Amino acid sequence: MAPLQLKGSELLCWRRRLLQAGGRAVDLDWLLDLGGGLRWKDLQRVQLDPTSVQVKLTCSLDHLEKLWRQHRDQQIPLQHLIGRCPWRDVELHVSSAALIPRQETELLIDLAIERAGDRLGNLPGRWADLGTGSGALAVALARQWPAWHGHAVDCSAAALKLARRNLEDWATHANWHLHQGSWWAPLRPWWGSLDLVVSNPPYVPAAVVDQLDPVVRDHEPRLALDGGPDGLDCCRLLVLGSAEALAPGGWLLIEHHHDQSQAVLDLMTTTGLKDVHAAHDLQGITRFAVGRRAG
Repeated sequence: MAPLQLKGSELLCWRRRLLQAGGRAVDLDWLLDLGGGLRWKDLQRVQLDPTSVQVKLTCSLDHLEKLWRQHRDQQIPLQHLIGRCPWRDVELHVSSAALIPRQETELLIDLAIERAGDRLGNLPGRWADLGTGSGALAVALARQWPAWHGHAVDCSAAALKLARRNLEDWATHANWHLHQGSWWAPLRPWWGSLDLVVSNPPYVPAAVVDQLDPVVRDHEPRLALDGGPDGLDCCRLLVLGSAEALAPGGWLLIEHHHDQSQAVLDLMTTTGLKDVHAAHDLQGITRFAVGRRAG
């Protein structure tokens, strides 16, 4: 698609017209950035001096407006329309095959680095991402520890295809493997040797899934959202399996629903994990549960 150059005042007039018809400014500006190549800081320059600043876009305003109307009228996620999503220091491919990576999940990697960064010194360890989806967590782990052996697991073949594409783009020098199956089961040959395991499993209670915003409920896979009657079905399987699958001293880190912290911590404690504790997301909500196998 041929690049487009126009006056800043023309862009702001177009932007104002679209927002008057509905939608959030933050979403339209995201579309201008990821879809049109106009970075947020450059948009601020345009707003400060619309008559002097020239704008360069990677596509036409007609094309962006078509995408915007699809998002606004059909509640299709902008990430699906663009096919990409920024996450940490990469830009991932996304599709309806897996959940769109959320910003708060980035903190799971920060927690993993804090807990496992010094565990093995310079020796290669072994990590796993259970329920990898788009492969966002796997990509981050592979980039953080390229000498480690990595395993990304998902029951969905379509999700694994997406994860492979992202890993091949962003973790070309890392030692990673993809496995189709349910949680710990595909990793049985490595049980007892997993030093770090992360997971962002389905954790929304089944009755709540139908109440989610249409942009999520109608366009992201229910398989990746529905955690059973109380939302904890997958968390239980993750915690119970950790007793055998983790290496002695190995860490398990799980993202969960905003009101499940105590339940997941109790599961970890009952299973025998040590150093069990909660961690907060960007809004200060206890969103993550952390524990390690004794040893």
